[in-house]
Amino acid sequence: MIKKFTIMAAASLLMASCAQHKQTASTNEIALVQSWDKTFKQSDKVSHKKVTFKNQYGITLAADLYVPKTDSAMAKGFPAIAVSGPFGAVKEQCSGLYAQTMAEMGYVTIAFDPSYTGESTGEPRRTASPDINTEDFLSAVDYLYQLENVDKERIGIIGICGWGGIALNAAAQDLRIKATAAMTMYDMSRVNGNGYFDGQNSEADRYAARKAWAEARTNDLKNGSYAQAGGVVDPLPADAPQFVKDYYDYYKTERGYHERSGNSNDGWRTTGCQAYANTRFLYYINEIRSAVLVVHGQEAHSRYFGENAYHYMINGKADGYDFVRQPNPNPSNKELLIIPGATHCDLYDGGKNNFIPWSKLDDFFKQNLK
Repeated sequence: MIKKFTIMAAASLLMASCAQHKQTASTNEIALVQSWDKTFKQSDKVSHKKVTFKNQYGITLAADLYVPKTDSAMAKGFPAIAVSGPFGAVKEQCSGLYAQTMAEMGYVTIAFDPSYTGESTGEPRRTASPDINTEDFLSAVDYLYQLENVDKERIGIIGICGWGGIALNAAAQDLRIKATAAMTMYDMSRVNGNGYFDGQNSEADRYAARKAWAEARTNDLKNGSYAQAGGVVDPLPADAPQFVKDYYDYYKTERGYHERSGNSNDGWRTTGCQAYANTRFLYYINEIRSAVLVVHGQEAHSRYFGENAYHYMINGKADGYDFVRQPNPNPSNKELLIIPGATHCDLYDGGKNNFIPWSKLDDFFKQNLK
């Protein structure tokens, strides 16, 4: 039951057994890897360097900063974009690809590791929180806001997979965010509380999950270590759902594997996503006045997250949302784009058919960061 409510919601079916993972003392001293260890090729059109910044919870985040090799920025500076996701991935995977590609188009960008993951600090490792993860995006905006070569009035964000929903939550909070793209998004609070396709949306199911979490926390105390729930299942069962096969094809093969990625390795702590299950954190997205682009693949198992979030953002009500609120005050700058033939993971790196709509993203940010 734990796997249904936590690990499945971490953008994969994680069916591996729970290994024990010893924690080390928390530190703000980060020894960042300086060599190019990304899952994508380095571009010669942008400059790149590792940077760090703190969020308001005192956690030091590690990020990759990409700057166009051009002097074409207006006097006020470059438009800028912060990128993160997917949930359980690291900046060396597709968020870095998005950041580097958008930098090639003329934006100063950062791709950051969320708190408790990748090269960022925070203990215990592989922990998630609606509040802290939203703050991670706000602190990334803080970082961009202070750069001399960035126009403070032209900052946007891109969230991928679970970070697509987190991006919407951040946009509802921070008026400095002028444009938001949510790519192949998950609603992490919905999937953790209701299960996939709302298949465990009952008090009895949630009670069983809470019981399992309580037992897991007690066992962690007894053992003096934190159980990890396992990354994307390996070896892959023959009868695995297609979207699990898609996750395997990205996270467990040369295409997207990275040694610091939870999804590629031992996953989240067994209780690491517990906070999301007791939260509905997209409550105010119907009040977002800034521009929003929601992009999903036509064949994505997660498509219902993006479509429902979009309709709730516009109308104040939608399938899967138990609350009904007022319609959006500025619906004209909101857009839902469905990519024909694309699956969930195709929007991670483009897949075999280059499904990421780069020109659309560029047009969207150019139109709304001006």
